Amino acid sequence: MRYILLLLIGFVTIQGIAQKDAQAKALLDQLGLKVKQSKGILVNIELSTKNNKGKAMGIKSILLKMKGDRYLLNEGKMVILCDGQSIYNYDGSNSISKSPMSESDQTLSPQKLLSGNYDKDFNFSLLSQSGSMATIELSPIDKRKNFQKVTLIIDKLKSALSKATILDKSNNITDVKVLSISYTAQLADNLFIFNRAKYPKNVEIFD
Repeated sequence: MRYILLLLIGFVTIQGIAQKDAQAKALLDQLGLKVKQSKGILVNIELSTKNNKGKAMGIKSILLKMKGDRYLLNEGKMVILCDGQSIYNYDGSNSISKSPMSESDQTLSPQKLLSGNYDKDFNFSLLSQSGSMATIELSPIDKRKNFQKVTLIIDKLKSALSKATILDKSNNITDVKVLSISYTAQLADNLFIFNRAKYPKNVEIFD
């Protein structure tokens, strides 16, 4: 599950993306503004992966709840909770790993992927526009990132992410398809507070 977060939530220099494209920036800024103004976001995601030989590695369904810089990600029994300071990663079985939010800087977190706030971490270019859809390619400025590039398909009318394709450093590909997204979800603050009682008693927590 941590690997999924690195892709979803965790570089080869690409010619032609040496600077921030003004048209791409305008679209990303609109997406970011909508996220910033939202009091709660609920997203259903279908995530499919292929290895570097093109072999399909399966499809996963993910439910993501976001409120500011906090989020709760569920994939079956596995859970990732971010309270704005720490990230708790439950493997769905017998362990929870806890890490500072700052350690996620080298990864592509769900909040970061959906936020539209890419100025600090990426160069970007508008590849194409067709009807209401725009395709934007991102490349991380920091070469230590765990991925080479990200291709976003944005619905311009809704100012929302429709799909993302992530190419990691091993040339594995992850497709992130947004099945549904609501920017008006009513999410209680305590949803993003780690509660040990919600997990089995035998689960160990590792800092």
